Amino acid sequence: MSCKVAVGSLNPVKINAVRRAFRLLCSPVVVGVSVSSGVPSQPIGLEEVLRGALNRAVNARRAENADYGVGIEAGVVTTDVEPIELQAAIIVDREDKATLGFSQAFPLPRNWLGELMERTELENIAERVLGRKGVGEKLGLIGYLTQGLVTRTDLSYNAVLMALIPRLNPRLYPYLPRVGEVLERLGERT
Repeated sequence: MSCKVAVGSLNPVKINAVRRAFRLLCSPVVVGVSVSSGVPSQPIGLEEVLRGALNRAVNARRAENADYGVGIEAGVVTTDVEPIELQAAIIVDREDKATLGFSQAFPLPRNWLGELMERTELENIAERVLGRKGVGEKLGLIGYLTQGLVTRTDLSYNAVLMALIPRLNPRLYPYLPRVGEVLERLGERT
């Protein structure tokens, strides 16, 4: 069965990751859409990361009248040990049901936290500190840090794959929250 999937980004890394993951659910026709995340360009905290992913998914699905909208948002989450970077993926369907998944998280240098909290984008910090242009493209910072063993595409793919789990196993997940419920849990009223 074929399905139309709108990704809330024009980034080819995210689009390819979604295409690869959705092959487990359907024969996807995947399109990238430039949409607003509704959060700062450098999300800080789990709520901003989730809100950005949800907004991207909802806006992309509606813009393309697609079967599914996918939002992938990366951001920094502070912990008591180290700041970490992770990606969240949210998939929204025509019934406004939402599913959520995360990528692996990796530690960021603690001395980058000050600039990150001022909303300097992680990519800009990494490029300056590492002396490399285009760190955020293709392999991403994670690719640089792991010497290519894990890439930005891997993180996006894994986040989307995790968000697909309830859709691949509907018998185990008979209830999926709707967008309004997710927003309410994030502290926003629809």
